[in-house]
Amino acid sequence: MKKTKNGPKREKLDTISNIVVIFFALLSLFPLYWLITSSFKNSSDVVKMPPDWFPETFTLSNYIDVFNNQPAFRWAMNSIIVSLVTTIAVVAVSSLAAYAFSKLQFKGKNIIFVIFISSLMIPKEVMIVPLFRIIQDFGMVNTLNGMIWPNVATAFGVFLLKGFFDTIPDSLREAARMDGASEFKTFFTIMLPMVKPGIGALFILNFVTVWNDYLWQLVVGQTEESKTLMVGIATLMQDLNPNFAYKMAGATVAAIPMLVIFMMFQKYFTKGITIGAEKG
Repeated sequence: MKKTKNGPKREKLDTISNIVVIFFALLSLFPLYWLITSSFKNSSDVVKMPPDWFPETFTLSNYIDVFNNQPAFRWAMNSIIVSLVTTIAVVAVSSLAAYAFSKLQFKGKNIIFVIFISSLMIPKEVMIVPLFRIIQDFGMVNTLNGMIWPNVATAFGVFLLKGFFDTIPDSLREAARMDGASEFKTFFTIMLPMVKPGIGALFILNFVTVWNDYLWQLVVGQTEESKTLMVGIATLMQDLNPNFAYKMAGATVAAIPMLVIFMMFQKYFTKGITIGAEKG
């Protein structure tokens, strides 16, 4: 085959592109690096100019103080329970609803789906007051249940997973029905495994959203025992004589679970986003 003259130019362009991508990747990771390294410094070293890019005095006292002086373990457990239970419930409800909208036939399906998706245009902040009144009437203020169940009522998961169910041929469902499989068996054994990438993407997105849902958790959890990690760490930031390294340690503790969840579901998240891009 005849070699094109653009070969060396293309390689040079790819090299430059890779360098640019690596540069911006490192730039985006720098705040995380600064957060973690600052959590191992003394407070005076955090605001030192010129800054120390690596701790000169490595100390774990900030983490020890966070867990000894504050109920950080309780806050962390509250956050994990709220985020995990909410996300599992959202995945369960959204997958069932998305399957129904995608594969089942019933009267008014398209109108109901449009109304359902229209709720995404309403900011949650608009509903804070009536939502809190409802939670108050049910006696769920200062409880984890009050933080969990209102977040399950979201249409985003239905919208996301319906797109994945739409790509599955109807012939698979019809074949399963001809073999005598019930609707639930068809859903759980055939349909659900085929949308694992979408479920992985939804799990990560919803977990991070609930984990960072500071406003609602602040409104519902008003006692020290019912606070989540994000709300509890935020109280450390309100100190009039701030220990910046101490706050960095708290923020690092709050960030670790999100990193762990992302690493666990990264394969499904990446695949889900890729499939979504191919559909578009």
